[in-house]
Amino acid sequence: MFKNRYYTLRYQASNEVDLILPNQQIIVNKPLIDHTPFSILVWNIFKQKRANCINILKQYADKTKLILLQEAQATSPLLNFISQHNKIADHVPAYCFNDIYVGVMTISNSLPTSLFSFREREPLIRVSKSALITIYPISNSKQQLLVANMHAVNFSIGVKAYRQQMHMLLNRIKEHNGPIILAGDFNAWSKQRLHLLYQFVRSFELKSVNFSVDMRKTFMGRPLDFVFYRGLQLNTAEIISTTASDHNPLLANFRLDSHWQD
Repeated sequence: MFKNRYYTLRYQASNEVDLILPNQQIIVNKPLIDHTPFSILVWNIFKQKRANCINILKQYADKTKLILLQEAQATSPLLNFISQHNKIADHVPAYCFNDIYVGVMTISNSLPTSLFSFREREPLIRVSKSALITIYPISNSKQQLLVANMHAVNFSIGVKAYRQQMHMLLNRIKEHNGPIILAGDFNAWSKQRLHLLYQFVRSFELKSVNFSVDMRKTFMGRPLDFVFYRGLQLNTAEIISTTASDHNPLLANFRLDSHWQD
């Protein structure tokens, strides 16, 4: 399966697993968002190694339209959460460990109209990181919402692999004329990485979500997790303090910018 770099695994309430390939037609029954406020949760879930992580997801299942996970393992508790809350989860496995897939996962309330998956191998440890773009319809609008879920390469000398992974996303995002959310664990722990990241988001006129009480995980004094956006208005943003992962979840509430409303 891993010979096809661009597949995505989809989990739904039926407990069935679907293999989604590039350019596969997706029939969408309902839009993800309308012109009312909506919330997203962004979290590196640390492969569900710690107790209570699923309970955190349950607390926010009905409060969010999107949950963007990094280091998500396709374990029974997580798949049961998806099924019990009638969610749709698109998963891009970066690698397989003990027959369990690990990678970014975007959990939503409705199907995307299209999606694009990405994998980039870590130069030193040779284990991949993954990223996922999902595109969702907006109620009563010709525009669509692009959501990019990112887990950036971490162990590298220099920024060549980091830049390459960013450019893979860039090539897809630049084609999108509409609202955008770009979020995840960017591993921007060096000055060079942080510079590249901000250079990247500025090129698409993305704004950064700032937190009045910043409890994001840091390394070498720099935060690793970010939320960027375009075509939206930020209402509120907070960080949830928890011991259920080595990262704290980021929670943001948005509404559509009137510029993008038809």
